[in-house]
Amino acid sequence: MSQPFTSTVLRDARRIVVKVGSSLVTNEGRGLDEAAIGEWCRQMALLAQDGREVIMVSSGAIAEGMKRLGWATRPQEIHALQAAAAVGQMGLAQMYETKLRENGLGSAQVLLTHADLADRERYLNARSTLLTLLQHKVLPVINENDTVVNDEIKFGDNDTLGALVANLVEADALVILTDQKGLYTADPRKNPAAEFVHEARAGDPTLEAMAGGVGSSIGSGGMITKILAAKRAAGSGASTVIAWGREPDALIRLCKGEAIGTLLVAQTQKQQARKQWMADHLQLRGAVTVDPGAASKLQAEGKSLLAIGMTQVEGDFSRGDVIAIRDGSGQEIARGLANYASAEARLICRKPSSEFEGLLGYMAEPEFVHRDNLILTR
Repeated sequence: MSQPFTSTVLRDARRIVVKVGSSLVTNEGRGLDEAAIGEWCRQMALLAQDGREVIMVSSGAIAEGMKRLGWATRPQEIHALQAAAAVGQMGLAQMYETKLRENGLGSAQVLLTHADLADRERYLNARSTLLTLLQHKVLPVINENDTVVNDEIKFGDNDTLGALVANLVEADALVILTDQKGLYTADPRKNPAAEFVHEARAGDPTLEAMAGGVGSSIGSGGMITKILAAKRAAGSGASTVIAWGREPDALIRLCKGEAIGTLLVAQTQKQQARKQWMADHLQLRGAVTVDPGAASKLQAEGKSLLAIGMTQVEGDFSRGDVIAIRDGSGQEIARGLANYASAEARLICRKPSSEFEGLLGYMAEPEFVHRDNLILTR
C-alpha cells in the first residue's frame, strides 16, 4: 500500500512514549520475559543517554499475577482479575527496576486510571509528576491501575492509555511494540494477498475498516485498538509507530530514522494541536484580570502569568480549569489552565510566589498559569 517511510518523526523525537503489550512482556502468558524486558530497558537507557526522554507503558500485571497465584486459566470475576493484577504488579515493577538499574537508569512506578486523566486537577498532578521524573533522569513505568478499575480489564489493553500518556506529556512520538510486524491491509493470517502498510495518516478512516472496524471481534485488544490509539495521540501532534517488539534494536533503529513497522503520521503540529485544544474544546470556568505590566509580559514576551500581576479574580474554578485572562478594560487577551483554585487565587492575588506557602500552606507551582498552558487570544 505504501513505500517504507522516510519520515524523520522518530529521528527528531525528543520525548517518546513506548507501549509494550502483555503478550510480549509475559511471553504469551508464561510469566515475565526477563530477557525481552531487559532488551527494551537496555535500548531505552541508550536513548536516555542520547538526551531523549522516554516513558514506558507496560501491560503484563494480570498475566504475571496469574502465574504467581498458580492459576492456569484467566478468571472471569472482576475481583479475581483485580487480585491477580495486585500480585503481578509487584513482579512487574521489580523486573523493570532491576533491568533499568542494570543499565544505569532509575525507574518509578506510576499507576493510572482513565479517570485520573479525565479530571483536570488529577491530570495536571499526573503531568507534573511525570515531567519531574523525566527532569531527574528517571524513567516512569506506567500501567493501568487494574486493582481499582474494571473497564480496562474487561475491554482492552494499554494502547489507549499509551495515547493518553503521550497527550499528557506532549510526547513527540508513541511507539507501540506488539507481536505483529505492523499494520496490513487485511489479516495476513486469513488473506495471503494482504499488503503491509508502511506509512499512513493517523485517523484515516480506511485504517479502521482494514482492521475490522471498532465493533469487530478482531478489535478486542487487537490492531484496531492501536489504530484508535494512534488517532488519539495525533490529536496532540504525536505520530505513532506500530512495530514488532522482538525486532532487534527496534527502538534504537527507529530513532536513527530506520523504517521499521507502520508509521501513522499526525497531521497536526504539536503547538497547533495544543492551541486548538485550549481555544475550542474547553469551557471557561472563570477569569482573572491583570495589570498592564502582566498583560505586556504575556502578549509581548510570552511569559507565564504570575499572581503578583493579577488584580481581580472572577468565577468559581478549580485547579486545572480553563480560565480567561483579561486586561484592565475587560478584554480577554489570553486563556489558560489555572494552577490554583479560585478561592486560593483570591488569597495570592497581587502576591509574590514566595508568600504562597504562608498564605495557602503549600505551593503547587510558582506560576498561576504556566506559559506552556497558556494561549493568547488577542
